[in-house]
Amino acid sequence: MPTLLNPYLSFTGEAREALTFYQSVFGGDLTISTFGEFQPPADAGGNAPGMPASEADKVMHGMLVTPNGLVLMGSDTPEGMPHTEGSSVSLSLSGEDESQLRGYWDRLAEGGRVTVPMERAPWGDVFGMLTDRYGMAWLINVNSGQQGGAAQG
Repeated sequence: MPTLLNPYLSFTGEAREALTFYQSVFGGDLTISTFGEFQPPADAGGNAPGMPASEADKVMHGMLVTPNGLVLMGSDTPEGMPHTEGSSVSLSLSGEDESQLRGYWDRLAEGGRVTVPMERAPWGDVFGMLTDRYGMAWLINVNSGQQGGAAQG
């Protein structure tokens, strides 16, 4: 099996909602494990260490595998761990099926913010950038098939 590189998204309590949204955009199978499934809760009297009750239903690990082979993973950041919203990471979708990619674009843009409209770019491809409702940055490129078009990612 080859080594795979998959985006892993961090959230502060909305991982289940976000991953379910991405499933509605891309289709596929979503599996979610919660912190409560793997860690015992702290005892109510504070006599035993463990996970705070407020963390039990949060997502420890979620994975969406789509029919087209896309894989998105994510989790909620536990209390006490640092979480920085936004980052220098963007998610990039590229391919030749403009209808499919525009469909993803339309659904990701719902409740989000378009930063570069999806239109013909100087290099000949159709390209756009947006930030979805969960603060994730997306780049979508439809390869025109012309020489000099953007590289497939």
